[in-house]
Amino acid sequence: MKIAYGTDIGEGDHTMEFALLIANGMKPLDAVLAATRNAADLLGRADKVGSIQPGRFADIVAVTADPIARPEALRHVTFVMKGGVVYRSEGHPTVLE
Repeated sequence: MKIAYGTDIGEGDHTMEFALLIANGMKPLDAVLAATRNAADLLGRADKVGSIQPGRFADIVAVTADPIARPEALRHVTFVMKGGVVYRSEGHPTVLE
C-alpha cells in the first residue's frame, strides 16, 4: 500500500509525522518518500513535484544530518527553497551566492 505523508494539525510542528510513521514500523527512507514522491504521485502532481530534477518546482528543504541515519534531524530544517527562492538559510551563507 502506498502511504503519503500528511497532517492536519494546522499551526505547529508538522515534522512529528515522521516520528509517528517510523515508530509504527516505517523505515526512515520510506517516511521521506511518503512526504515527497508518494505524496506527489497520490496528488496527481508527480510530473511537477516530489523529486529534484530539471523542469520541476524548486521546493527543497535541507537538514544538517543524514535524515535516513538520524530521522530526528528532520525536526531541524536549516534551509528552505520554494519556487527557486531561498526563504531560510541558517549556517549556509554560500548557498545564497
